[in-house]
Amino acid sequence: MVVKRRIGFVAMVFFLGVILGGVVGETIGYLLPEGNPIRELFVSGKELQIGPVYCNLIVLTLTLGFSIKVNLVSVLGIILVAFLLKWYC
Repeated sequence: MVVKRRIGFVAMVFFLGVILGGVVGETIGYLLPEGNPIRELFVSGKELQIGPVYCNLIVLTLTLGFSIKVNLVSVLGIILVAFLLKWYC
């Protein structure tokens, strides 16, 4: 039986996994000494950016932007959160 997931649910799994994995990866990187290749494995990753977009309305200026860093532990976090939400829901 095919289960259809809403795009919001998939986005929530993605962002919760990235946040959880990012926090764990940065914590591990903080605990390991500088220059350690294992530290670099946990800390290095790709940063995805949108913006900044500026909107000048004379009286009000808006600046919008978004940035997210994805590393190895973030990908593992996405898998973990997806597994937990599939088990829970």
